[in-house]
Amino acid sequence: MGEPILVTGGAGYIGSHTCKALAKAGFLPVVYDNLSTGHAYAVKWGPFIHGDLNDKAKLNEAFTTYNPKAVIHFAGDALVVESMGDPAKYYRNNMGSTIALLEAMRDHAVTSFVFSSTCATYGNPQFTPITEEHPQLPINPYGRSKLMIEQMIGDFERAHGIHAAALRYFNAAGADLETQIGENHTPETHLIPTIIQTALGHRNEIVVYGTDFESRDGSAVRDYIHVQDLAEAHVAALRWIMTHQKSLAVNLGTGTGYSVFEIIDAVQKFCGKILQVRLENRRAGEPGVLTADNRFALELLGWSPRISDLPTLIESAWKWHQLLSENADLLKNTFQRLEHKC
Repeated sequence: MGEPILVTGGAGYIGSHTCKALAKAGFLPVVYDNLSTGHAYAVKWGPFIHGDLNDKAKLNEAFTTYNPKAVIHFAGDALVVESMGDPAKYYRNNMGSTIALLEAMRDHAVTSFVFSSTCATYGNPQFTPITEEHPQLPINPYGRSKLMIEQMIGDFERAHGIHAAALRYFNAAGADLETQIGENHTPETHLIPTIIQTALGHRNEIVVYGTDFESRDGSAVRDYIHVQDLAEAHVAALRWIMTHQKSLAVNLGTGTGYSVFEIIDAVQKFCGKILQVRLENRRAGEPGVLTADNRFALELLGWSPRISDLPTLIESAWKWHQLLSENADLLKNTFQRLEHKC
């Protein structure tokens, strides 16, 4: 059995893929998740603790039982538009739960931390591709909550010796190439899944928010990174932190951006259908173009995306959502069977 790593939010989209990558790398992922957005069926590679990070007794029991050597922190809310309408939820859930987790790490002398941060901490880009030195001026509560967490982690490092990798990633997409896990949000707001759901007949139309951005076709441009590539970056960052005991912040992306209209066109060509599209005004809190400069990740972690080409992103996501569509009963939440009481 490998070294235990506590993975908060490990039943979620990126967390579950990272658990698979951890197991493949020889670690034991211990999932701690309240299943508010995650799915128990996605916990396949290690123990499952059903708990909330604000439950101090449960969290301390998890540390005592499994003695994790490090923590990877995914748990939190991550919808830009929702954060604009309900900022209190984002500050309370994202920051409050992280404080509880950092306190537990301090109390149990765990000093290696990998944090799921975001490119939303940069705000409207002053230049692209965005480097790690770009000013962090977030324009929505989601991004501000993540930036505040990065700053809190710095304070815990100075006071308690907790070293962290803040991974500022761009747009996660795609699904496990073996179709064991994938994206399954309710409601689904991410672009590629919503297009695929439209193609599969689960939605009537695709809504494009904003056609007046300063981009090549007027729609927003994003840097899409395959979730499996993202998971492998977390393992690389974990190894680096555990070895060097120094903190770092790293962008995770491909350096290539695709517009909303380009993604729609690519999915239409893949499935051989013309889909209904409705145009709406841009939404508050969303920048027009976000692409990553990922050279630092290659230099420091030896990591670069392997399977984040657009055809692989679309094909892997298509296979997963087709599976969801055809086997909803098989993939429903099986919490009672999988729960692990610590």
